[in-house]
Amino acid sequence: MIEANFRFDRVAIIGLGLLGGSVAAAARRSGIARQIAGATRSADASAFALDRGWVDSVGSAEDAVEGADLVILATPVYAMAELLRSLAGSLREGAIVTDVGSVKSHLAETLPGLLPSGVFYVGSHPMAGSHERGIEYASETLFDGSTCIVTGIPGTTPCDRVCAFWDALGARLAMRTPDEHDAQVAWTSHVPHALAFAFASAFGSSPDGARQVAGSGFRDFTRIANSDPELWSDILTANRKSIAAPLSEAAEVLAELSRAIESNDTEAVERIIAAARVALAGTVSSEKSD
Repeated sequence: MIEANFRFDRVAIIGLGLLGGSVAAAARRSGIARQIAGATRSADASAFALDRGWVDSVGSAEDAVEGADLVILATPVYAMAELLRSLAGSLREGAIVTDVGSVKSHLAETLPGLLPSGVFYVGSHPMAGSHERGIEYASETLFDGSTCIVTGIPGTTPCDRVCAFWDALGARLAMRTPDEHDAQVAWTSHVPHALAFAFASAFGSSPDGARQVAGSGFRDFTRIANSDPELWSDILTANRKSIAAPLSEAAEVLAELSRAIESNDTEAVERIIAAARVALAGTVSSEKSD
């Protein structure tokens, strides 16, 4: 049973795609919110969420946030500032705004200054998702066991309430500053996606018949390369400062591995593979995609 002081009277979810829909479904399952309001420009997504009982109402973003004590921005990162600017006048005093964005420094620098006095911003990033897109792929269990990074100040009421929300949805909490988040997620999510995109793009030059002999290793590596191009171009460019160093280091190791293979240096190849195993030892991850 969720303590009454940690329940929200009204949660507004702006954007009912995969993540926004999953937030609505998981919030409904958990009972963390007495009322859930959604906002989407998609009539199909609206009907889908209402039909499953994930939301109590769907309307404009302004209507959704009216009276809400928690507002969740589930839109692309670059759309959040303009969206929040348009909603500022509709936010109630004491409301908390959070998000599901994959880049935090840019949002932490921009969003708080758009809020009226008495409204608070706490950044969130649930490390869960899919290469699929749309509310039809949403799930009430998407966040179960996944990590959610929160960038607020522990011990403050807004941060504690946002943490309670994600805990109720089944996520494991990790506290980071916005800069720490961007630097760490660059390694664990953004650069892996960039490498998968690069390989999959190069795969267009593969010989005839290669697709017919692709095995599970190929599918595991390339699954995330099917991610939404518009979404991920926004993420990669928004976190360009943090991505630059790990992407460069990965490129250097790839070049070293290429040279070792070309020169038939099996010891060097084995050393690089062994170093990879050592680097990954003890890595904590879940089966959830990010």
